[in-house]
Amino acid sequence: MTNNDIFKKLRVALMLRDDNIVEILQLVDFNISKSELGAFFRNEDHPKYMECGDQVLRNFLNGLVIHLRGTKENPKTPAEALASNFKPKPITSVSKSKRPDFKTQQRKKMNNDLSPVKYKNKKKS
Repeated sequence: MTNNDIFKKLRVALMLRDDNIVEILQLVDFNISKSELGAFFRNEDHPKYMECGDQVLRNFLNGLVIHLRGTKENPKTPAEALASNFKPKPITSVSKSKRPDFKTQQRKKMNNDLSPVKYKNKKKS
């Protein structure tokens, strides 16, 4: 398993975005751009793929410890840090009470003027 694989798995497991990772790396005074991060997360076949070095992963893990646990002077619980990463998406859909259900919509479209059809090809029993 390569450093890139470990980095990808941590990113997904902790629900981190590129902005969050850049902030975590800045906690240990390691500056990296979003485009360099994107190169780590690309597919190995991609021409812009870059191998993640030991130094980058080491600094990320050290920054992650500070991000989750805090410093000795200002400790915090990991649950608070993980909750700050998760930002729920605002709900923009129409509520169900305002929208008629599917069956009522179909009944409105149906033509009630037709009489029932008698089938001529019915089997005689």
